[in-house]
Amino acid sequence: MPVLAAPVLPPLRIGPHVVDTPVVLAPMAGVTNAPFRSLCREHGAGVYVSEMVTSRALVERTAESLRLVQHEPGASPRSVQLYGVDPATVGAAVRMLVEEDLADHVDLNFGCPVPKVTRRGGGAALPWKTSLFGAVVRAAVTAAAPAGVPVTVKMRKGVDAEHLTYLDAGRVAEAEGAAAVALHARTAADYYAGTADWSAIARLKEAVTSIPVLGNGDVWRAEDAVAMVGQTGCDGVVVGRGCLGRPWLFADLAAALAGRPERVRPGLRTVAATLRRHAELLVEHFGDELRGCREIRKHVAWYLKGYVVGGSVRSRLGLVDSLAALDELLAGLDLDQPHPGDAAEGPRGRTSGTARVTLPEGWLDDRELTGTALGVVRDAELATASTSGG
Repeated sequence: MPVLAAPVLPPLRIGPHVVDTPVVLAPMAGVTNAPFRSLCREHGAGVYVSEMVTSRALVERTAESLRLVQHEPGASPRSVQLYGVDPATVGAAVRMLVEEDLADHVDLNFGCPVPKVTRRGGGAALPWKTSLFGAVVRAAVTAAAPAGVPVTVKMRKGVDAEHLTYLDAGRVAEAEGAAAVALHARTAADYYAGTADWSAIARLKEAVTSIPVLGNGDVWRAEDAVAMVGQTGCDGVVVGRGCLGRPWLFADLAAALAGRPERVRPGLRTVAATLRRHAELLVEHFGDELRGCREIRKHVAWYLKGYVVGGSVRSRLGLVDSLAALDELLAGLDLDQPHPGDAAEGPRGRTSGTARVTLPEGWLDDRELTGTALGVVRDAELATASTSGG
């Protein structure tokens, strides 16, 4: 009898949901839409969270917000990530999601570092205001509770190295009834620069003991996920930029976390077929061939990283406007190329360096919401009603 490999992690429990492969797709605005989630799901199991949706926009039922909460066929659990700064508005958005049966799981975004979000006290800036953070989590958990829908929290280490929030925020989220917390092990000031501080995930795991703690940051390949688990003791792994142009990473992660050695190392023919499948799903989703092809353009460089294609063809693929044009360009590639090894691996996507975080005036003066900051937050929901990601 062959000896079965020992799993690196057991299944992940998020409220009533048990996920055999403890991997979560991190929301990425303009990227992790329903077609991309469908493609990833075809390659492996896990939790696939929607693009970030603004609570106010959802309550106002804007067309874009309703599009963002559409789920891919077979999605289970149906996961939606919400952004908001006002507890009442966040609670109303969660109530809408559960009463209209639009979500089985709600994730709250406290990790976005982009200026249009942090300048209004949202995203990675919000946990600095401890009472406000607790009130937002409490409102979401309370609204979701009647339907048995779990609420989770995604956050960063803090605003910057001098203003860390993750340990306090983790404890508050746990006390307010969150079903899990996930930490991107960078500060907002770090943006996507440098190396993720996995030691912070380990410290959060020590501080939060009754709910799962998930780690996020620099998981580029399956071996990185295994290393993160070994170094931090985390209960699951969140994957963002590592899967760009590599939906098969989820197959690798499923195998690695189950203790199996097999990995997907596709040649260019398989990569081209996957790129074409992605474009087809985008066209079906938008009901518009030109829009679908415009959307696939941003993915081309990620798919073709490390393969010999040529600058001219890459440029033409970046301007493709129909599936027929895409087919013609892909057919002209040297599709017999094998997987190029390390050249196809490693960092991809946003790699912006550190930057001063844009915050409301006086935001860091104290941990409570007072003065000018209070007015900023009161106005923020109206100002961000059209925000759909960051």
